[in-house]
Amino acid sequence: MDDLVMEAIRRSVLEVLPELEASQVTEEVSLTDLGANSIDRTDVVTMTMDDLGVSVPVGEFRDVRDIGSLARLLRRHSP
Repeated sequence: MDDLVMEAIRRSVLEVLPELEASQVTEEVSLTDLGANSIDRTDVVTMTMDDLGVSVPVGEFRDVRDIGSLARLLRRHSP
């Protein structure tokens, strides 16, 4: 499931921010570091949850600081 989560995040990021290269989307960077504004970040999260078929309460995103922490959160909610 781990690879599926990162692949889904990467797909969403590249759809929202098509100027990026896939290699730039790593667990160590934040969406803000990649140039995403608040609307972009919301789009990436929503698209990724839809892609994975998961639902995460909004309050759980308060500790998400980078793509790695987003991936860990989504993995916890994945079947």
